[in-house]
Amino acid sequence: MSTSVRKAVIPAAGLGTRFLPATKAQPKEMLALVDKPTIQYVVEEAVAAGITDILIITGLGKRSLEDHFDRSFELEDQLERSGKTKELAQMRAIADMAKIHYVRQGERKGLGHAVSAAREHVGEEPFAVMLGDDVMHERSPVLTEMLDAFDYYNSSIIALREVPHQDISLYGCAKVDSAGDAERQQLVRLRDIVEKPAPEDAPSDLAVMGRYVFTPEIFDVLDKTQPGKGGEIQLTDAIKSLLDIQAVYGWTFVEGRFDIGNKLDYLRATVELALEREDVGPAFKAYLLERLAGELGG
Repeated sequence: MSTSVRKAVIPAAGLGTRFLPATKAQPKEMLALVDKPTIQYVVEEAVAAGITDILIITGLGKRSLEDHFDRSFELEDQLERSGKTKELAQMRAIADMAKIHYVRQGERKGLGHAVSAAREHVGEEPFAVMLGDDVMHERSPVLTEMLDAFDYYNSSIIALREVPHQDISLYGCAKVDSAGDAERQQLVRLRDIVEKPAPEDAPSDLAVMGRYVFTPEIFDVLDKTQPGKGGEIQLTDAIKSLLDIQAVYGWTFVEGRFDIGNKLDYLRATVELALEREDVGPAFKAYLLERLAGELGG
């Protein structure tokens, strides 16, 4: 797989207040989907798309993220002594899947501020941004397709998905035109973007999802971006300013995304991913059918 984008930034410094009390003493990115923390799905997605260098933006109380992707020699020794070779290989693979680095955001001043903390590590290279609580199904080609489009256009691209009109106030919202690319019909050209508009003010129902590919010019724009909604430096506001200096594109998609910060989506992800597992899927499906039959009185 060939791509000019070698680095990904995963902002993971948020408090996870929507999942309290579960996130009181653990990062929301470490919430498990079946038996794997959500952030591991994100890292595996980056690696599958050809990215080999990953920077995770952390904050206070996020040490378990570093521990998860580090070697655990005591655990490995115990697994080896117990003859659990499959589990041993899995634990070693976690630490070896990519070069993973960490930097602390310090103050929680918004997503834009978190991305700006990556500047020294990224340098003058293009890079992907992947939100740590947005999980894409492994069959979803969104990031790979975005990287392909970036290699062709050499311009920033953000992932977009249509949401119900009444929900648009929960997201950044994009106004777009056709990009006129017959080979990449999911590609659109951004004309405007606004952070969490009221439904009556929204330019469309296309919401910004948690995948971005940026040129390094985004850092200069972020440096000049003033605090916006909530008194935070909004990445959406920086993208709006970026439109003044370069073409910005959107990559539209429909399926494959789970918002792990949303309780219902978290449960949906757990069920769907569990049903696909060979080890637990059949028994879990039988249980769900039995439970549903009981609920329906059948």
